[in-house]
Amino acid sequence: MAPQGGAPRLVLLFSGKRKSGKDFVTEALQSRLGADICAILRLSGPLKEQYAQEHSLDFQRLLDASTYKEAYRRDMIRWGEEKRRADPGFFCRKIVEGVSQPIWLVSDTRRVSDIQWFREAYGAAMQTVRVFASEQSRQQRGWVFTPGKRPPASSGGHLE
Repeated sequence: MAPQGGAPRLVLLFSGKRKSGKDFVTEALQSRLGADICAILRLSGPLKEQYAQEHSLDFQRLLDASTYKEAYRRDMIRWGEEKRRADPGFFCRKIVEGVSQPIWLVSDTRRVSDIQWFREAYGAAMQTVRVFASEQSRQQRGWVFTPGKRPPASSGGHLE
């Protein structure tokens, strides 16, 4: 369940397609509210860190938009789904550890199971925000449609 310590006053879970602007929106909000009040939490961070550890890979290179990350993307997604099937809150618990700010912005919510975990842990303090961008805008930001890039959604359900 929720970590010990001060509970957040507000938890906003951001979802949207790749290159829709989720990071831009969360960073703009944090910039206006201040890092002392508002924390940006990324579910992909602990996933990539754990995957790198278990597969002897370079964690820092998995964080950027590189061909290195793309080479492991499909397997990383498969591996992450296996972890979530075994423990739906595994990555959610990792990102909230030690966060003291009263406002949390989860910038990369991709699964229904993540929303369910946050709803159970934080109740009415949790809200969802969907970020939309046209396909043209996403392409200008570097998105390219690649057939078969994402494996079928797990039982946790995928938001994209």
